[in-house]
Amino acid sequence: MRKLKLQVQMTVDGYVAGSNGEMDWITFNWDDELKEYVTDLTESMGQIVLGRNLAQGFIPHWASVAQNPEHEEHSAGVKFTETPKVVFSKTLDESQWDNTVLAKGDLVEEINTLKNQEGPDIIAYGGATFVSNLIKHGLIDEYHLFVNPAAIGSGMPIFQKLESKQKLKLVKAVPFACGIVVLNYEPKRD
Repeated sequence: MRKLKLQVQMTVDGYVAGSNGEMDWITFNWDDELKEYVTDLTESMGQIVLGRNLAQGFIPHWASVAQNPEHEEHSAGVKFTETPKVVFSKTLDESQWDNTVLAKGDLVEEINTLKNQEGPDIIAYGGATFVSNLIKHGLIDEYHLFVNPAAIGSGMPIFQKLESKQKLKLVKAVPFACGIVVLNYEPKRD
């Protein structure tokens, strides 16, 4: 069975965006070690799952980067563009992006169907509502929480939909020179 891995940027106080979706708190001056961590994580992924809101910016952004060989993140743009994507949406009738299909059914059933397919692992990116629902239903197999050195006081959390306690086991915590600490957890399954 394939694993579903979550990679998300967050603040020290647990928000993935400001109250109006602001992302101006994210640390962008990544050092080479952090870039290598992200490359290792994404290179092994065979599929990307996204919520519709994030997909509308994420997919066009990385497609544009992939088309510019001079861009410093060109190889990431190519990887994100070439990796098959599944966008979860209740409102779109058809995919408006290349190499992307829509999932319109029950989230748990759709994710479990993807996990039971052959191939490399799956990576999930936000937005906050989509990720919150993945967490609520216990669908994440591995967390990669990129804790940025910023607190914003209020915003969009991803753990607010929990209906019961979910215990996590720390796999590793890696501090980087730019101030980001990556916390890698797995669910503690009894």
